[in-house]
Amino acid sequence: MDAALAQLDWSLVQTFLAVGESGSLSAAARQLGLSQPTVGRQIRQIEEILEVELFHRQPRGLSLTETGRALLPHAHVMADGMRALSLTAAGRSDKLSGPVRITASVFSAHYHLPPILARLRAEEPDISIELVASDHSENLLYREADIAVRMYRTEQLDIVTKHLGELRLGIYAARSYLEAKGRPQGIQDLFAYDMVGYDTHDTILAGMRDMGIEAQRDWFATRCDHHTTYWQLIRAGCGVGFGQTNIGDADPLVEQLLPEFPMPTLPLWLAAHERMRSTPRIKRVWDALEQGLSPLVS
Repeated sequence: MDAALAQLDWSLVQTFLAVGESGSLSAAARQLGLSQPTVGRQIRQIEEILEVELFHRQPRGLSLTETGRALLPHAHVMADGMRALSLTAAGRSDKLSGPVRITASVFSAHYHLPPILARLRAEEPDISIELVASDHSENLLYREADIAVRMYRTEQLDIVTKHLGELRLGIYAARSYLEAKGRPQGIQDLFAYDMVGYDTHDTILAGMRDMGIEAQRDWFATRCDHHTTYWQLIRAGCGVGFGQTNIGDADPLVEQLLPEFPMPTLPLWLAAHERMRSTPRIKRVWDALEQGLSPLVS
């Protein structure tokens, strides 16, 4: 068995873990960036090395055998150890070069970050940038990203955060829409206009209810959860909606309505793993993001 275990490299354990968690060769292949036949071949290889059967083959996928279920927690321990090894090694790099992976919301990645990253690339050509535009939270502990730009404070242990300030929100509509429909004189007038809201997310509804307005989903004539597309719907003239003032006030196609009306704000945070935060290239990108984003907040 000792000789067999010497053949058991991390890539095989990683494949076992991916298939064990997903129950599918194809899903594991997508996760690992491998072909499905390669994943199947690696599962057979690890079973041959350990001389056990790890999975029951079924028409709709694979299920863990009793042995597979017993080994899965140990594979998780190995995965945690490999992540810790990677984080510790990466955190000790003293080079002002190499890749830095940033995760941000789709809206921030589209509107806020491109000019900041273009300036950074001109100043630091040896640092390459990987930008993950996603409204799902990437796990900094698992190194799915090095730095996160977020609208909430990360509560995970071992994560360093900095509150950059608050993004102001306003009520907006396209000038073309207002020229056809007229301009509201007060908050109650808004409900005579078409409203643009979210589809399944309740953020706007909750915000309006916090302000004492008993809003309902069917108030919104146009609905979309994708924030960048949501803003484009407002710009195109679908109705009245909400947006960040740093974007809306600079857009000639839209006009802010009732600017005196008190609106909630969005917090803007930077986050990184504490082991990575002092790495020269991570620190350089963090500082560039802080410098570039700070003028957008109050």
